[in-house]
Amino acid sequence: MTKAQRRKPAGAVPAHGAVPRPAGPVDPVDPDGPVSVPGAVNGVNRVNGSGPVSADPLEPAVAKLAARWVKAIRRIGFVPMGPDGLYALLRDLAAEFVRALHADPFDPEPAARVGAALAEAGLTDTGVLTASLGVLRNPPRAASVEKRAQRIADLHARLAGGYAAALRQRTLVEQEGLARAITAAHAQVEHQLWTSESRFRALFEGAAMAICIGDLDGRIIQANAAMARLLGYPLEELYRLEGPDFLHPDDLQSDRDLYAELVRGDRDHLRMEKAYFRKDGTVVWTDLTITLLRDSDGTPTNTVAMVEDITDRHQLEERLRHQALHDPLTGLPNRTYFAERLAEAFANPDPTAQVGLCYLDLDGFKRINDSLGHDVGDKLLVAVARRLQRTASTRGYQVARMGGDEFVILAEKANLDELTALADQVLYSLDLPVRSGPHGMRVSASIGIVVQPVSATGPAEILKAADLTLYRAKAAGRGRWACYDADLNAAQVARYALVEALPDAVQRGEFSLLYQPLVSLSSGRACGVEALLRWDHPDRGTLSPDSFIDLAEETGIISAIGTWVLREACRQGARWWRRFPERSFYVSVNVATAQTYDPALVGDVLSILDESGLPPTLLQLELTESAMLSSAGEPVEALRALAAAGIRIAIDDFGTGYSNLAYLRTLPVAGLKLARQFTDGLGRPVDTHIVKTLIELAHVLDLAVTAEGVETPDQLSQLKGMNCDVVQGWHLSMPLPADEMSAVLENGG
Repeated sequence: MTKAQRRKPAGAVPAHGAVPRPAGPVDPVDPDGPVSVPGAVNGVNRVNGSGPVSADPLEPAVAKLAARWVKAIRRIGFVPMGPDGLYALLRDLAAEFVRALHADPFDPEPAARVGAALAEAGLTDTGVLTASLGVLRNPPRAASVEKRAQRIADLHARLAGGYAAALRQRTLVEQEGLARAITAAHAQVEHQLWTSESRFRALFEGAAMAICIGDLDGRIIQANAAMARLLGYPLEELYRLEGPDFLHPDDLQSDRDLYAELVRGDRDHLRMEKAYFRKDGTVVWTDLTITLLRDSDGTPTNTVAMVEDITDRHQLEERLRHQALHDPLTGLPNRTYFAERLAEAFANPDPTAQVGLCYLDLDGFKRINDSLGHDVGDKLLVAVARRLQRTASTRGYQVARMGGDEFVILAEKANLDELTALADQVLYSLDLPVRSGPHGMRVSASIGIVVQPVSATGPAEILKAADLTLYRAKAAGRGRWACYDADLNAAQVARYALVEALPDAVQRGEFSLLYQPLVSLSSGRACGVEALLRWDHPDRGTLSPDSFIDLAEETGIISAIGTWVLREACRQGARWWRRFPERSFYVSVNVATAQTYDPALVGDVLSILDESGLPPTLLQLELTESAMLSSAGEPVEALRALAAAGIRIAIDDFGTGYSNLAYLRTLPVAGLKLARQFTDGLGRPVDTHIVKTLIELAHVLDLAVTAEGVETPDQLSQLKGMNCDVVQGWHLSMPLPADEMSAVLENGG
């Protein structure tokens, strides 16, 4: 048993002679004609032997793929097995390849086993790997697979690697046998007067492997015809050369050191992949094995080199590596390549070294892509990539495409002034129109600039800082750059931390409500309360809505929070109603603009009222003036339905938007809450007159007026003199927990 057989990887398909033949008659396979497709072998899955073949919808497509594979390989030449055995082998391998493509999670490792099985089955012709990758370029599809092209590229790379490893192992076994034969033959030449010279000559001269024997100084003593063909020299010229004459200059010193270890006897053999120059100046990549020969006393005498041409495999690996590290559309390095370069930059041992990034995002690209089509968008991305490359490459900077319309420029040893100058050049270069057929497109960009010493940060941190700085530039108006600011960055990081924590805050029970009394000026007693939300954050303490409501609206969690607030406020309001039924004490709840567009709003509100037992007339919903006046269609109809059910609708912060009292006549509004700015302005003639006028106009429209932010006795006195209906503010009461508010009501407040 050979080493290749002993080391067969787990799960590999057996080599020729071990593949079960299909039951029943099978048509022969014609390399140039159609391939007959045998059925399953006795209903058993050949890949895992796990019983009857399942009704896999991909089975017919896999069979066709295997048939094409058989034809492609048989066209190459000699195949060391019959057509039925070859089909059985390739069908199992095709099935394993397709399963790996569609596996979730994705793991390309099975493709290495497929490649190894090809080599172990004796399919070692130089064209087998190329033919196999060509057939497997477009395997059958099942459900939609994310990044299909990338998966296929990864599978191809693993298949080529597995094939190469198995082929190398197979070759190594042959080389070991051949080296032993050469060693024995050489010893016989020295000690038995070449008694077996004819056999040695036949083995040496007829070998397909390039072989040469050298002395300890590196001179070539003997070489076979395969070596001469490999390097492109006649044998007589080859004998006048030494090993270093073929080496690449970059390899000279390292190879001399390794060879010195060998001839000293510190090691018995070397094995490496090396590039050699042929006589015509071209480069051939080889798998080189050098074995040290010793005399009967163990003293080194000669070396035997065996050289395999692996140029095709090396070029394939290089192409696959390039595809894995470069963006197929623009040809720029991709995110993976950029991450490698960034990590190398931070591996600089000099603590004073700096790394700079310009993180760039195109402004308005989605609009171009959606309106003119993806083909036009792709042409724009290619044009942008070329301009970035021209601008940055002259300075020695690296440009990469991070994905979509995002690019990054990596600048090592750059300072901030150099990067801001680069950003200006980039913006200028992008200002020129890009033509695609009849379309002349202009595009701008937002750029985040970061320069950090390698000792102060890391690859992930600087990339995150550049990303945050980019969005600060975009928020500032686009078509501009912004530089990293540590304080602003910390604020943004804290903001994003809140965004991450918000979705689960409701489930964790981190929200609570406080209640601020709404005091009737006619009775001097509380006629209601406004429910005020607080977030009891585990790390940052109690947060007011100003800290997180905007984030909740941006992330879409506002509806869930609003529903929780409404349910909790209605439950507490129902308790007060049952305890003080004579008070007609209502609860006022703020409603976010986004909630008014939720089709479930009316049903949710009515359901919560029914669940809590609070009468609809004791619930007031507050909306901002801008939200109310911009609402149309369904939102207004939802408010009308709520008002029809007896719920009070009030406009919050009235006077801060584009007030339109005439429009208020058409809305289902019961009251207005004057913005705090008006209360703060009382005492100034103009502001006092505005407040008085607003109260009078609201009363004409039969709307109750609430003034918030009352903090002084004088403000309270003036509002009472203007016939304001309801007031709230710290002069009257700060927001209170539910139990303290209950005590106020108990005492007649």
